[in-house]
Parts: sequence; C-alpha cells; structure tokens
Amino acid sequence: MLPLRDSLGRALARMFLVELFIFHEGFAMKRVVMGIVAASLVASNALAADLASKPYVKAPAMVDPIWSWTGFYAGANGGYSWGRSNASVLPTSPLGVNIRQNVDGGLGGVQVGYNWQVDPKWVLGVEADIQGTGERGRSIDPLLAVRIGSIGLSGSTSSSTDFPWFATFRGRAGLLADPSLLLYATGGLAVGEVKFGTQATLTAQLFDGNSNTPIGGPFTVVGPAVSESKTRWGWTAGAGVEKKFNRNWSAKLEYLYIDLGSATYFSGTANSTSVSFHDHVVRAGFNYAFNPTPVVAKY
Repeated sequence: MLPLRDSLGRALARMFLVELFIFHEGFAMKRVVMGIVAASLVASNALAADLASKPYVKAPAMVDPIWSWTGFYAGANGGYSWGRSNASVLPTSPLGVNIRQNVDGGLGGVQVGYNWQVDPKWVLGVEADIQGTGERGRSIDPLLAVRIGSIGLSGSTSSSTDFPWFATFRGRAGLLADPSLLLYATGGLAVGEVKFGTQATLTAQLFDGNSNTPIGGPFTVVGPAVSESKTRWGWTAGAGVEKKFNRNWSAKLEYLYIDLGSATYFSGTANSTSVSFHDHVVRAGFNYAFNPTPVVAKY
C-alpha cells in the first residue's frame, strides 16, 4: 500500500505544480494584456495632448465684394459749353476788323468706352463721345472808317459762329480714391463742325475836297450774306470724377477744353476770313457697365 500512496502523492504533487504553473502563466498573461492596454491608453492620451497642443488656425479673413471697373460701358450726358471765336473779317481790305464772339450754349450726347482696372488703385481706359450743341454766337461790329480821296467809307458787319456738333476720342487714366470713386485725367483728339457766316454793309459818302463838306446823302450797299461750314480737327484735354453706385451704374462730372485751331473761310474771295475756335465744356452724365468682373478686396 505504501508504494501506491507514494505514487498517488507524487501524482497529486505534479497536478498541483501544473495548476500552479498554469495559474502563474495566466496571471503573467493577464499582466501582459493589462500592460498593453495601459500602454495604449497612455499613447492615446499623449496623442490627444499633442493634438491639443497644436496652435489654433485662424479662419480666413472676411472679405467684402466690390465691383471691378474693367469692362465696356455706355452712357449719356448733358451740360453747357462756353465757346470762343476769333475772326479776321475783310483782312485784305482797309476796312478789315477782328471780331471776337462768345459761342455759348447747352449740349447733350452719348459716350461709350472701355476700362481696365490694372490694380486696386489705378484704372486706364478709352472713351469716345458725340455731342449735339446749341452753341451760337452773333454780333454786329463796326468796320474801320477810311477816307479815299473825296470818298469816305464806313460800314458794319453782321457775323455769326455756330458749333452744332463735336466728338472726341480720348484716353483716360484715373486713381481710385476708394473702390467706388474714380478721379481721372483725359485727353485726345477732337473733331467738330464750325460754321461761320458774315454780311457786310458799306456806306459811301462823297465830300468836298476843300471843305470836307458832305456832298449829297450817303450811299449804302449791303453785301451778300455768305456762310461756310468746315469739319475741323484739333485736340482736347480735361479731368473728371466718376462715382459707382452699384455693380452697373455710375455717375460722372467732367470738364473738357477743346481747341480746333484756325481755318480760312471763303478762301480766294474778297470775304476771305480766318476763324479760330476753342471751347470750354462742363457736363454731367451716367454710365452703365456691361457685365463688370467682380473682384475681392481683403481688409
């Protein structure tokens, strides 16, 4: 019986050792698993801490839409003009005289153009316009009195200057005082019709050669009325201001100086007359911009 007990005891001892080993290995495995879980938690917390420590990224700045000046436009205008005419009437006659006339009147017309907004502050462009005007000048001026032997000559001339239309073809360059307000200078070619007319009235008086006493009554001759129109070219320059009210509509105020130089009327006749002409124009108008390109400005 003793050997059997010893065998049984050894078997129980081996089973106890096996169980103890299994328990020990299981506990170790649990510790490994617990360590892995703890390490992953620590890593997650560290990652979260790293993410939280990154600097705050500011949202993009707010922007306000404004409207570009680039594009085609068309509009209408009206205003007033102060023209000045200087004519040398009967320049080959001893009765010749210089006549200066104010050629003033209202005007109205249309314009078309194109702008390029080259950067946020500068605008370049081209513009053409045509105007109808009510500019008229009239005067009656005395001619010089002369004595030729026993005949005394005097007279007067009735003259007129008309400026019925003109057109300009100009460049524009402007500075944006703010995104909607353009201050600009402009200049280029000008063309217009200048019509000049005159009619002379001559009076002859016969004098006694010794006493200078008039003999008989004066004799008056009314000359023919003559007129001629010429289309004349010259130059123009000026400045203006234009204000946008929304995407398409703007209003402007503009000054132009126009110089059409001098031209000869009734050339080759006794009425040959040199006429110079220049004009001062002030006008207001509006423009409509076709499909202006929107741009964005940051503040």
